[in-house]
Order: sequence, then structure tokens, then C-alpha cells
Amino acid sequence: MSTDLRQQRGRRLVFGASGYIGSNLVPRLLAEGIPVRAASRRAEVLEARNWRNVEIRAADALQPATLAAVLEGVDTAYYLVHSMAAGRNFGQLDLQAAANFAAAAATAGIRRIVYLGGLVPDDSHSEHIQSRRDTGNILRQGSVAVTEVRAGIIVGPGSAAFEVMRDLVYHLPVMLTPRWVRAKSPPIALDNLLDYLVRVPEIDQAAGRVFDAAGPETLSYEEMMRVLADVAGRRRPLVVPVPLLSPRLSSYWLKYVTSVPTGIARALIGGLKHDFTADTAALQALVPLQLLDFRESVEAAFAAERRSRVEARWVEGAFGMRKRRIDYAYYAKRASGSAVSTASPAALWKVVSAIGGENRYYYLNTLWTLREMLDWLVGGHGLQHRRRHPQELRVGDKVDSWEVIGVEPERRLSMAFGMRAPGAGVLEFEIEPLPQGRTRITATAYWHPAGVLGLAYWFSLEPAHRVIFKGLTQEIARRAEALKLTA
Repeated sequence: MSTDLRQQRGRRLVFGASGYIGSNLVPRLLAEGIPVRAASRRAEVLEARNWRNVEIRAADALQPATLAAVLEGVDTAYYLVHSMAAGRNFGQLDLQAAANFAAAAATAGIRRIVYLGGLVPDDSHSEHIQSRRDTGNILRQGSVAVTEVRAGIIVGPGSAAFEVMRDLVYHLPVMLTPRWVRAKSPPIALDNLLDYLVRVPEIDQAAGRVFDAAGPETLSYEEMMRVLADVAGRRRPLVVPVPLLSPRLSSYWLKYVTSVPTGIARALIGGLKHDFTADTAALQALVPLQLLDFRESVEAAFAAERRSRVEARWVEGAFGMRKRRIDYAYYAKRASGSAVSTASPAALWKVVSAIGGENRYYYLNTLWTLREMLDWLVGGHGLQHRRRHPQELRVGDKVDSWEVIGVEPERRLSMAFGMRAPGAGVLEFEIEPLPQGRTRITATAYWHPAGVLGLAYWFSLEPAHRVIFKGLTQEIARRAEALKLTA
């Protein structure tokens, strides 16, 4: 379809743009010259992506009052939200969100909703699978035409299933697994799926239909992990199926072997005891594609990561934040603390930007020093207390063992962790103006673990992190307020 006709069809809304598919779909639409509006519950998460020529909006499908504004003037809406990370009752939340969105889309006069669902085995009892199916049914009960694309395992950076397999392949040479590792599924390359999503709204015959999307192979999870190991240059893992280990039981140890958010990983694992099949003939007839096989899909995923740009602030999965290491986890663990102050953003920034060096870290410096000594004992540079300038910071500066990777005066400071540890970390300070002359200062540590050792390192320090960052932000607020009094 020509660019002119695309523009006649109008703006596309990516609802759930902060998620895995949404964050990849937005740049693909932009590359096609299609006007895009991106929406998420938190607009600041989208702003961190630094997308050019994209309207950024905040909206929540569970809060109907927020939907009218993001749907106004939109031709096609991609519905990409789910509530798996919410834990229990996520299925009920998904259905309510879909009903709200369908009603708001009808009121706004949307031409088409495109919904990304999942493949559905006939005998499935998984809440995750049933929720994806039922969400499509709820959307179709509205008056707006829906095109549903059902996909299985998506092969690309950030896909939950792909990231679980990556973590296992890189860091567990021997796996005691349930029999589900021999269940079969037809994976699809992220690039192929994005092509389908871009093109189906342009085809009138796709309105009101449900399509299966899959690659050219059907493989077991064990076979996929062996191929992934080959592409990664790793020794193939020894997989030992244990008949008594059910998917439900195996889901409980996931938090100790993968950084994929536990709620999402458990919901995913719960549906892996089934064989998945796909009938792709109808979709291929409307959108003929040269489909990548699984090996090609993994190679494309790793190549995409290596081509990614360097970010000036932490963004989930950003390759630069993972020290450009394929074996470091895509998803980060995090701990944060915050304080509200009467000081101005300028006063808070003056304190934040002076951190480290001779000023040290304002709170529980003994613990900071202990960590630096441990780094020095294993050959690191933890005891080097240094700064180029006592107050000013610029990208590339060293602050003790940290490296400054992003500076936004009076808004944000981002620093990469430089001590020796099994993973990659980022520390960010964020300054946020509030009503009535108040300001919030937040400190957040992000940790991309390198396998089981990286996760163990994080869990051992997480309680201390929460104490430190709460006290640190309170002390920064106190010092900033003292600056105001002495000014």
C-alpha cells in the first residue's frame, strides 16, 4: 500500500507502547512513515525512549476516563496490554481493561483495533492462555472491527520466553526440567511479527478475522535451547527431564535462575505443558513474507542488540546498560528510595551533582567504603576516590568507580557501575517538581544480572540497597534545604 494511502488512513495508536512489542512496533511504524501516538500508564517511561515525531500520552485501560483523549483522532489502535505482572487475578483485570477499551474505541469512532493475542491449544487450562483468548473475544463484542494476530514464542530481545531460554542457556549448563521442555511450539521472529502488525490494518479483508502467526518450524523448547546455545557459541546444555516436576512447581524457582519478572515468567511457564500448533495459510495469503527459521531468528535478535544505540539514561533492556554483553540479562532488578523536599530542583541538583570524591555518598559511608574495599581486594579500582571537578559533571566523567553516562541538569543524573561484579548496574538520580513548591528526589539502582551468580549478588544486597537509597535521598533533601536557608 502506498504511503499516501497510509496517511489517508491516519494516525495509529500503540496502546501499551512501553511493553516488549510496543517498544519495537513504534520505531517500525515510524520507519514506514506512519504517524504514531504512543500510550502507556506512565508517560515518562515512553519519554525515555527518545522517539522522534511521536505523540506521547499517559492512559490506563483500567481507568476509562483516561482513554478518550488518547483515542481522539486515531484511525487504528494496536491493543498490546496485559496484566500478567499484576500477579493473581490478572485474567479478570485483562477482561475489564479490554471491555473499557472496546467501549472507548467505539465512542471515538476508531476504524480498526489490532490485537496481539496468543496461540490457543484446544485443551489449555492455563489462565495466561485463556486470558489472551478471552481478551480478543471481549474486544470483538464492541462495534469496532478487530483483527487479532495470535503468536506463539516471539524470538527477539525482551520476549519473556526468549529471555528465559537465554538465561538458562548462558548460565545453567545442566538443567533438571519438567517434561514440558519437550512440548512443541512454532516460534516466530520478531521482525516477521512486526511486518504482520504493520500491514494487517492496511488490508480490508483482515477486518473481523483471527490469524495465526508463526515461523516455518515447530520445535520443542529443548531443541530451541540447543539452537540458541549454538548461535551464542556456548556448550549445549544438558537437559534432564524430571517427570514429577510440574510446570507449576518449576515456576517457583524461576526467580533464582532468570531475571524475567516473576509474575510474567510464572504465567508463561503455566502454559508450556501444551503442544502449540498454528495454521498460517490465511495470514500468509494476505501478507506474504519470507519467514525466518529459529536459527535465523536468534541471529537476528543478537544482531539487533549489537546495532542498538547508546542511551543517555536507563531504559529496560538497553544493550549499553548491559555493558553490551549478550549474556547479561535483558530485564533488570531494581531498588529505589525517594524523599520529598521543600528545596528547589536547582538546590537538589547542586547536592546530587557533587556526590562522590571527597564528598563521599552522604549516608552510611561505611557501607560504601566496605564495598569499595571488597572491590579492591579482587583487583578492582574501588578505592580510587576521584572527580574531574568538585561540582560539575559531564558525560564520560569518572566519579570514583562510576562512569557518568547521562547528565540532565536539575532533572537526572545517570551513572554506570564500575566495580567488579557478576552483572551490569546503573544508578540514577531523578528530580521531579511537585505542586506547592515541593520537589521529589529519587535514587534507583538497576541491576542486569549475569545468571545465577548475578541474581545471588543482587538478592544479597537488595535489603541494604533499600535502606541506603531511602536514607541517601533524605540526606540529599536535608542538605539541599540547608543550602536554601544559607543562601
